[in-house]
Amino acid sequence: MNTRSIPRLDVKNAFVIKGVHLECLRKVGNPEDMATRYYKQGADEIIYMDIVASLYGRNTILEILEKASRHIFIPLAVGGGVRSVEDIRRVLRAGADRVAINSAAIENPSLLNEASKKFGNQCIIGSIEAIYRNGFWEAMYNNGRECSGRNAVEWAKEMEERGCGELIITSVDREGTGKGLDIPLNRAISGAVNIPVIACGGAGSPADVTEIIYKAGVDAVALSRVLHFDKCTVKDIKTAYQINDCVVTKGYT
Repeated sequence: MNTRSIPRLDVKNAFVIKGVHLECLRKVGNPEDMATRYYKQGADEIIYMDIVASLYGRNTILEILEKASRHIFIPLAVGGGVRSVEDIRRVLRAGADRVAINSAAIENPSLLNEASKKFGNQCIIGSIEAIYRNGFWEAMYNNGRECSGRNAVEWAKEMEERGCGELIITSVDREGTGKGLDIPLNRAISGAVNIPVIACGGAGSPADVTEIIYKAGVDAVALSRVLHFDKCTVKDIKTAYQINDCVVTKGYT
Protein backbone atom coordinates (compact mmCIF):
# COMPACT_ATOMS: atom_id res chain seq x y z
CA MET A 1 0.00 0.00 0.00
CA ASN A 2 1.50 3.33 -1.08
CA THR A 3 -0.13 5.67 1.45
CA ARG A 4 1.56 9.02 1.90
CA SER A 5 2.44 10.49 5.28
CA ILE A 6 2.50 14.28 5.00
CA PRO A 7 3.61 16.48 7.91
CA ARG A 8 1.64 19.73 7.94
CA LEU A 9 3.32 22.86 9.27
CA ASP A 10 0.90 25.67 10.11
CA VAL A 11 2.99 28.83 10.08
CA LYS A 12 2.32 32.20 11.68
CA ASN A 13 5.06 34.73 11.08
CA ALA A 14 8.32 32.79 11.62
CA PHE A 15 6.97 29.99 13.81
CA VAL A 16 5.13 26.72 13.43
CA ILE A 17 2.02 26.92 15.58
CA LYS A 18 -0.64 24.46 16.68
CA GLY A 19 -4.12 24.95 18.03
CA VAL A 20 -7.40 23.16 18.61
CA HIS A 21 -10.27 23.62 16.14
CA LEU A 22 -7.94 26.09 14.35
CA GLU A 23 -7.98 28.32 17.46
CA CYS A 24 -6.03 28.73 20.74
CA LEU A 25 -2.74 28.80 18.86
CA ARG A 26 0.63 28.14 20.51
CA LYS A 27 4.17 28.16 19.14
CA VAL A 28 5.72 24.72 18.74
CA GLY A 29 8.92 25.27 16.79
CA ASN A 30 10.99 26.57 13.91
CA PRO A 31 9.64 25.62 10.46
CA GLU A 32 13.07 24.90 8.98
CA ASP A 33 14.14 22.64 11.84
CA MET A 34 10.83 20.77 11.94
CA ALA A 35 10.66 20.23 8.19
CA THR A 36 14.21 18.87 8.21
CA ARG A 37 13.38 16.49 11.05
CA TYR A 38 10.33 15.09 9.28
CA TYR A 39 12.22 14.80 6.01
CA LYS A 40 14.86 12.68 7.76
CA GLN A 41 12.12 10.54 9.32
CA GLY A 42 10.87 9.61 5.85
CA ALA A 43 8.01 12.02 5.13
CA ASP A 44 6.61 11.71 1.62
CA GLU A 45 5.74 15.38 1.28
CA ILE A 46 5.48 18.48 3.46
CA ILE A 47 2.64 20.99 3.48
CA TYR A 48 3.16 24.55 4.71
CA MET A 49 0.06 26.54 5.57
CA ASP A 50 0.38 30.27 6.29
CA ILE A 51 -2.65 30.50 8.55
CA VAL A 52 -2.92 34.30 8.65
CA ALA A 53 -1.96 35.15 5.08
CA SER A 54 -5.55 35.39 3.85
CA LEU A 55 -6.62 37.35 6.92
CA TYR A 56 -3.96 40.03 6.46
CA GLY A 57 -3.92 39.92 2.67
CA ARG A 58 -0.22 39.21 2.35
CA ASN A 59 1.80 36.82 0.25
CA THR A 60 2.76 33.33 1.34
CA ILE A 61 5.85 32.16 3.17
CA LEU A 62 8.29 32.39 0.30
CA GLU A 63 11.47 32.82 2.34
CA ILE A 64 10.74 29.70 4.42
CA LEU A 65 9.96 27.76 1.27
CA GLU A 66 13.12 28.87 -0.53
CA LYS A 67 15.29 27.71 2.39
CA ALA A 68 13.51 24.36 2.59
CA SER A 69 13.82 23.63 -1.12
CA ARG A 70 17.63 23.79 -0.86
CA HIS A 71 17.94 20.71 1.34
CA ILE A 72 14.58 18.92 1.42
CA PHE A 73 14.15 16.76 -1.66
CA ILE A 74 10.54 15.64 -1.42
CA PRO A 75 7.47 17.45 -2.77
CA LEU A 76 6.62 20.70 -0.97
CA ALA A 77 3.12 22.17 -0.97
CA VAL A 78 2.09 25.62 0.19
CA GLY A 79 -1.26 27.12 1.14
CA GLY A 80 -2.41 30.43 2.56
CA GLY A 81 -2.65 33.81 0.86
CA VAL A 82 -2.75 32.38 -2.66
CA ARG A 83 -5.16 34.74 -4.40
CA SER A 84 -4.11 34.84 -8.05
CA VAL A 85 -2.27 33.07 -10.85
CA GLU A 86 0.68 35.34 -10.16
CA ASP A 87 0.74 34.25 -6.49
CA ILE A 88 0.82 30.62 -7.64
CA ARG A 89 3.67 31.38 -10.03
CA ARG A 90 5.70 33.01 -7.22
CA VAL A 91 5.18 30.03 -4.93
CA LEU A 92 6.20 27.52 -7.59
CA ARG A 93 9.29 29.57 -8.47
CA ALA A 94 10.24 29.66 -4.79
CA GLY A 95 10.44 25.87 -4.72
CA ALA A 96 6.93 24.53 -4.19
CA ASP A 97 5.70 21.59 -6.23
CA ARG A 98 2.04 22.19 -5.48
CA VAL A 99 -0.25 24.91 -4.17
CA ALA A 100 -3.29 24.50 -1.90
CA ILE A 101 -6.14 26.97 -2.41
CA ASN A 102 -9.08 27.54 -0.08
CA SER A 103 -10.28 31.10 0.60
CA ALA A 104 -9.56 32.52 -2.85
CA ALA A 105 -11.37 29.59 -4.48
CA ILE A 106 -14.49 30.16 -2.39
CA GLU A 107 -14.46 33.86 -3.24
CA ASN A 108 -13.54 33.30 -6.90
CA PRO A 109 -14.09 29.68 -8.02
CA SER A 110 -12.92 30.40 -11.57
CA LEU A 111 -9.39 30.80 -10.18
CA LEU A 112 -9.24 26.99 -10.00
CA ASN A 113 -10.07 26.69 -13.71
CA GLU A 114 -7.50 29.29 -14.63
CA ALA A 115 -4.80 27.84 -12.38
CA SER A 116 -5.23 24.24 -13.51
CA LYS A 117 -5.08 25.27 -17.17
CA LYS A 118 -1.99 27.38 -16.57
CA PHE A 119 0.04 25.05 -14.37
CA GLY A 120 -1.61 21.64 -14.71
CA ASN A 121 -4.03 20.03 -12.26
CA GLN A 122 -1.18 18.09 -10.61
CA CYS A 123 -0.05 21.43 -9.13
CA ILE A 124 -3.41 22.48 -7.69
CA ILE A 125 -4.76 21.14 -4.39
CA GLY A 126 -8.25 22.11 -3.37
CA SER A 127 -8.24 22.85 0.37
CA ILE A 128 -11.47 22.41 2.33
CA GLU A 129 -11.94 23.22 6.02
CA ALA A 130 -15.20 21.55 7.05
CA ILE A 131 -17.34 21.83 10.16
CA TYR A 132 -20.50 19.80 10.83
CA ARG A 133 -23.63 21.77 11.70
CA ASN A 134 -27.26 22.05 10.68
CA GLY A 135 -27.13 18.53 9.32
CA PHE A 136 -24.29 18.93 6.82
CA TRP A 137 -20.56 19.67 6.57
CA GLU A 138 -20.07 23.33 5.76
CA ALA A 139 -16.93 24.56 3.98
CA MET A 140 -15.14 27.26 5.98
CA TYR A 141 -12.40 29.66 4.93
CA ASN A 142 -9.88 32.15 6.33
CA ASN A 143 -8.50 29.37 8.56
CA GLY A 144 -11.95 28.38 9.79
CA ARG A 145 -12.99 31.91 10.72
CA GLU A 146 -15.59 32.49 7.97
CA CYS A 147 -18.64 30.49 6.87
CA SER A 148 -19.14 29.95 3.15
CA GLY A 149 -22.62 28.42 3.31
CA ARG A 150 -21.38 25.76 0.87
CA ASN A 151 -21.91 22.04 1.42
CA ALA A 152 -18.36 20.68 1.70
CA VAL A 153 -19.13 17.48 -0.23
CA GLU A 154 -20.71 19.38 -3.12
CA TRP A 155 -17.88 21.91 -3.06
CA ALA A 156 -15.34 19.05 -3.26
CA LYS A 157 -17.07 17.80 -6.43
CA GLU A 158 -17.04 21.29 -7.92
CA MET A 159 -13.36 21.72 -7.09
CA GLU A 160 -12.61 18.53 -9.00
CA GLU A 161 -14.69 19.70 -11.95
CA ARG A 162 -12.82 23.02 -11.97
CA GLY A 163 -9.47 21.27 -12.27
CA CYS A 164 -8.06 20.42 -8.84
CA GLY A 165 -5.84 17.36 -8.99
CA GLU A 166 -6.16 16.54 -5.28
CA LEU A 167 -8.06 17.65 -2.19
CA ILE A 168 -6.94 18.20 1.40
CA ILE A 169 -9.87 17.91 3.83
CA THR A 170 -9.39 19.45 7.27
CA SER A 171 -12.01 18.58 9.87
CA VAL A 172 -12.41 21.68 12.05
CA ASP A 173 -14.35 19.57 14.55
CA ARG A 174 -11.41 17.17 15.04
CA GLU A 175 -8.44 19.44 14.30
CA GLY A 176 -5.89 19.52 17.12
CA THR A 177 -7.89 17.22 19.41
CA GLY A 178 -5.93 13.98 18.91
CA LYS A 179 -9.25 12.11 19.16
CA GLY A 180 -9.09 10.52 15.72
CA LEU A 181 -9.74 11.72 12.20
CA ASP A 182 -13.25 12.36 10.89
CA ILE A 183 -14.15 9.13 9.10
CA PRO A 184 -17.70 10.07 7.95
CA LEU A 185 -16.52 13.38 6.46
CA ASN A 186 -13.60 11.89 4.59
CA ARG A 187 -15.59 8.85 3.47
CA ALA A 188 -18.31 11.11 2.06
CA ILE A 189 -15.85 13.22 0.10
CA SER A 190 -13.56 10.43 -1.10
CA GLY A 191 -16.66 8.58 -2.31
CA ALA A 192 -17.91 11.63 -4.18
CA VAL A 193 -14.76 12.47 -6.18
CA ASN A 194 -12.33 10.64 -8.44
CA ILE A 195 -9.16 12.46 -7.37
CA PRO A 196 -6.90 11.69 -4.39
CA VAL A 197 -8.00 12.90 -0.94
CA ILE A 198 -5.70 13.89 1.91
CA ALA A 199 -7.36 13.61 5.34
CA CYS A 200 -6.32 16.12 7.99
CA GLY A 201 -7.35 16.90 11.55
CA GLY A 202 -7.52 14.74 14.66
CA ALA A 203 -4.78 12.11 14.38
CA GLY A 204 -3.57 11.11 17.84
CA SER A 205 -1.80 7.83 17.09
CA PRO A 206 -0.66 5.57 14.25
CA ALA A 207 -3.85 3.55 14.77
CA ASP A 208 -5.96 6.63 14.01
CA VAL A 209 -4.11 7.09 10.76
CA THR A 210 -4.49 3.51 9.56
CA GLU A 211 -8.17 3.56 10.54
CA ILE A 212 -8.98 6.52 8.28
CA ILE A 213 -7.09 4.93 5.39
CA TYR A 214 -9.06 1.70 5.53
CA LYS A 215 -12.44 3.03 6.59
CA ALA A 216 -12.66 6.25 4.55
CA GLY A 217 -10.67 5.32 1.45
CA VAL A 218 -8.41 8.37 1.54
CA ASP A 219 -5.07 8.38 -0.24
CA ALA A 220 -2.91 10.25 2.27
CA VAL A 221 -2.96 11.76 5.75
CA ALA A 222 -1.63 15.17 6.78
CA LEU A 223 -0.19 15.12 10.28
CA SER A 224 0.65 17.85 12.76
CA ARG A 225 -0.13 17.47 16.47
CA VAL A 226 0.75 13.77 16.62
CA LEU A 227 4.22 14.57 15.22
CA HIS A 228 4.83 18.00 16.73
CA PHE A 229 4.27 16.77 20.29
CA ASP A 230 6.30 13.56 19.79
CA LYS A 231 3.37 11.17 20.10
CA CYS A 232 5.01 9.21 17.28
CA THR A 233 7.32 9.63 14.30
CA VAL A 234 6.73 9.43 10.57
CA LYS A 235 8.47 6.04 10.68
CA ASP A 236 5.97 4.81 13.29
CA ILE A 237 3.10 5.80 11.00
CA LYS A 238 4.62 4.00 8.03
CA THR A 239 5.27 0.88 10.10
CA ALA A 240 1.61 0.87 11.15
CA TYR A 241 0.57 1.12 7.48
CA GLN A 242 2.72 -1.89 6.60
CA ILE A 243 1.45 -4.03 9.48
CA ASN A 244 -2.20 -3.26 8.76
CA ASP A 245 -1.73 -3.75 5.04
CA CYS A 246 -0.39 -7.24 5.67
CA VAL A 247 -3.36 -8.05 7.93
CA VAL A 248 -5.90 -6.85 5.34
CA THR A 249 -4.10 -8.64 2.50
CA LYS A 250 -4.24 -11.94 4.39
CA GLY A 251 -7.95 -11.53 5.08
CA TYR A 252 -7.76 -10.99 8.83
CA THR A 253 -9.89 -7.82 8.99
